[in-house]
Amino acid sequence: MNDLRDFVRLLKSKNELLVIDREVDSFLEITEIADRVSKAGGPALLFARPKGSSIPVLVNQFGSERRTALGLRVDSLDELGAKVKALLDVGLPTGLRDKLAALAKLKTLASLAPKTVREAPCQEVVYKGEQVDLHRIPVLQCWPDDGGRFITLPLVFTRDPLTGRPNTGMYRMQVYDRNTTGMHWHIHKDAADHLRRAGTRLEAAVAIGSDPGVTYAATAPVPKVLDEMMLAGFLRGRPVDMVRCLTVDLAVPAHAEIVLEGYVEVDELRVEGPFGDHTGFYSPADRYPVFHVTALTHRRDPIYAATVVGRPPMEDCYLAKATERLFLPLLQMVVPEVVDMDLPMEGSFHNCVLVSMRKNYPQQARKVMNAVWGIGQLQFTKFVVVFDADVDVHDYAEAAWYAFSNVDPTRDVMLGEGPLDVLDHASPHPNWGGKMGIDATRKRPDEGYEREWPVEIVMSSEVKARVDAYWPELASRLETRRKPRRRGV
Repeated sequence: MNDLRDFVRLLKSKNELLVIDREVDSFLEITEIADRVSKAGGPALLFARPKGSSIPVLVNQFGSERRTALGLRVDSLDELGAKVKALLDVGLPTGLRDKLAALAKLKTLASLAPKTVREAPCQEVVYKGEQVDLHRIPVLQCWPDDGGRFITLPLVFTRDPLTGRPNTGMYRMQVYDRNTTGMHWHIHKDAADHLRRAGTRLEAAVAIGSDPGVTYAATAPVPKVLDEMMLAGFLRGRPVDMVRCLTVDLAVPAHAEIVLEGYVEVDELRVEGPFGDHTGFYSPADRYPVFHVTALTHRRDPIYAATVVGRPPMEDCYLAKATERLFLPLLQMVVPEVVDMDLPMEGSFHNCVLVSMRKNYPQQARKVMNAVWGIGQLQFTKFVVVFDADVDVHDYAEAAWYAFSNVDPTRDVMLGEGPLDVLDHASPHPNWGGKMGIDATRKRPDEGYEREWPVEIVMSSEVKARVDAYWPELASRLETRRKPRRRGV
């Protein structure tokens, strides 16, 4: 699998793609269909005849754990963490064998760095300058009160003007006219930092429709020292082919379906939005940089890849789940007592994190809360709930039972303030507000708990084994009793 077309063929072969041949309007209608299908756990959708365009539209490609895993070359998302853990588990080499193993891993990583090619499918068709017309692309307007049509799955490439280090991010882009769009990068994002450092014009390039591993990498909260295309190579098991742009000094994935080249001026802002966001609410209109398109290139017969976000569950929830699994080992490197974590989709990824931990000393749960708030994009988390190691944080009923049972509000709740996601509307201040940490672990005497902590009710293993021996027979009889009797029998 080398590009989006290969992934589409794979989805077809796995019965994970529905091709819609009837004409459907990219103004709201595609969203309504995608929303119904996504919430029903349905397949990816390829709209072959979007109204007014000859370019088909692909949505919901990541709309299940199975499809996301297929796109990231694993059988389950849990394998992502295992791959990262194996890579990180080098330790201090103590002998020749350890040193050779470490060198082998470094050599493997080096072989996954992106490589530059001379010719690329993404430049088979070229429009420059006055030839550029973004209206050739069937860009979606997703929700009735959106400020316009938005490119929702763009891979935005910029370069740090001081270090030369490349960055890839995903920032929605409102189409204003034939050759300008908004560039919705938040103040916390690397590309926004690049623009501030540039102090003037910053070149940018946008790739739309790529290998799913490449697309995912643009969404991943990787450290600044790591090129997202290196992460994509790690996920793919092979380097990403990159090609130099035609009008800006940047490189983009050679097998992308569509590429926009251009620049952003540091002092040029324009009203962008509102936009129906992944929180399930409209994010309000605000002023953001303007992207000027100097070239539009694409493959022959391109596919336009888009995503529809709104009230969860939707496609982006599964991308967030991949991030949760992939970056758990990195969290554990910094906070080794962490056993597992879960980002509930109902929390829109950045509102809540559930963490289980091995507790060895008093107030250690509070140490974990503060650590979470100090790591990367987890800094935006509003609620951190910490559980004991034996609690399954992915079982929300179990987690709620332990939290409601174990928490004393006057003792176990920690309040504070800190950075919040730009999209958080609950805080009276933009970009910062309140935080709450909840310690749902069992309390110890050295934490001031002087009563006896109750023992959880569990049946003995011997009795369970005896009942297990005849349970199938009993279960079948119980199933028979549950079947409704037909009338007249």
